[in-house]
Amino acid sequence: MNKSKVLVSLVIVIYVLFTVFGFLGNETIAFTLDSLILPLVTVIYFLFFNKKTLFFSLFILCYAASDIIGLIVNFIPYDNSYSVIYKLDYYIGNTLYILSYAFLFIGICKKIDMLHILKNFKIHLIVLTALNIYLVYVLQVIVDPELELMGEYYLELVYNIIMLLLLSAALLNFFYRDNKKALYLFLGALCIVFAEVIDVAYIYISQKNLLNFFSTTLSLSAFYFFCKQMSFSDVREEEIQIAID
Repeated sequence: MNKSKVLVSLVIVIYVLFTVFGFLGNETIAFTLDSLILPLVTVIYFLFFNKKTLFFSLFILCYAASDIIGLIVNFIPYDNSYSVIYKLDYYIGNTLYILSYAFLFIGICKKIDMLHILKNFKIHLIVLTALNIYLVYVLQVIVDPELELMGEYYLELVYNIIMLLLLSAALLNFFYRDNKKALYLFLGALCIVFAEVIDVAYIYISQKNLLNFFSTTLSLSAFYFFCKQMSFSDVREEEIQIAID
């Protein structure tokens, strides 16, 4: 059997086991399995994808690194120094997520003609800006009561801003490119933002297994769309039509 198919099958098996143990209430095993899924997807990407790009590679590396660090910290015995280690994991892990989204955001923006966007999508920009400000406000209201330090508040603020900027850039890129590659990139960004919002609800509002399941499912779906978009051409739909005519 092809090695890539073996690894993809392993991802599916780990996801199914995560689901089973999650709903059975064994959170330790479920968390361990959850933390292994995207690092394994990263291995598949680097071993079997030929069309690698710098910024997407940095995105997926930082994302996987954050998951691995969280997994390692989870196995550290609880003692007097654990609170310090947990804080370091919080800051380092979230900083890596921010960097991963920032790298993907830059990778998308490089492909967009910003003058074209400013000229032709003024209303879209206004609506997206207003929506992003509102969503950042709502997310900060949710997490603020649980935060102890101002550093945590600003880290969460930057996290939410870059996450929503990524979604906005992916949407504008789809409007601009109007092709399958841009569509799959937008779907990936949409899934990952919904996964993050559900994760906030799981962590700060109600730790229900169903929320964790939806968050992980959306994250895995996001990476499926991100990897799938790499197989499509990035030619704009208008350019294709001109070539046909």
